[in-house]
Amino acid sequence: MKLGDHAIRNGELISPSDAVLPITLREVQCNFSVYEALRVIEGKVVHLLEHLARLKESAELIHLTYGFSDEQIGEWIFKLIRTDAIDFATLRVLIVGGLEPILFVTAAPILEYPQSMYDEGVYCTVYEGERFMPQCKTSNLLLNYLALEDSKRRGGFEALLIDGNGCIREGTRSNFYGFRDNVLHTAPLEMVLDGITRQSVLKATAGLGIKVIEKAIEYDNLEYYDEVFISATSMAAMPIRQIEGLVFPGDHKRTLELCRIVRNRELDSTI
Repeated sequence: MKLGDHAIRNGELISPSDAVLPITLREVQCNFSVYEALRVIEGKVVHLLEHLARLKESAELIHLTYGFSDEQIGEWIFKLIRTDAIDFATLRVLIVGGLEPILFVTAAPILEYPQSMYDEGVYCTVYEGERFMPQCKTSNLLLNYLALEDSKRRGGFEALLIDGNGCIREGTRSNFYGFRDNVLHTAPLEMVLDGITRQSVLKATAGLGIKVIEKAIEYDNLEYYDEVFISATSMAAMPIRQIEGLVFPGDHKRTLELCRIVRNRELDSTI
């Protein structure tokens, strides 16, 4: 078997071509669903328990109920891994609500980025908008899609979302941070998704003796920060070289050290 030969629907192995949703279902039309993306490394899942806990939290926040237990979902994930002999992949767990909730597990190639991006940093654009219910990982992703496509058209790697107060909250697929001396600034939890990698980054900063301040980061005051970066499951901690016309020179040492620690902790958290 190879990656993508099968998918899971409510615990049953199916062909990926059968992993479809009825367009007439109101819950589908309204994107009444939650999801998680998990990394599989050498056949093991990174931060599985944390991802399942957040899946449940997201569902509870939008009042999406389902009868699948964490143990069942975990078993179905490993069923797919064993059946297709998956070593490295990104798994997506999607739950669509309704009278009969539907759960899919699908596999895709693992996202990897060239070392040059970490060495040089990436270019980010900005986009005005705030995610709906930012603490939930739902499929309501139109804003994310539009912002990221706009960024790609302009040669960007990621789009940073600016709220009505002119503050950068997060990226379309990432959390955002700024260093000033030995203090790390990032948006408060009530404004953003509590990323699994965000949790790892903040734990790593504590281990390095770096103070963390959770406060809104004003876009017009970005010059205040001497190093900025983003974090996500796929990239760990990614340095930012430039945001629109503002360049952040430097060697990204603090970001790269956090990236190293986060990746090492992933290996310790595999199941």
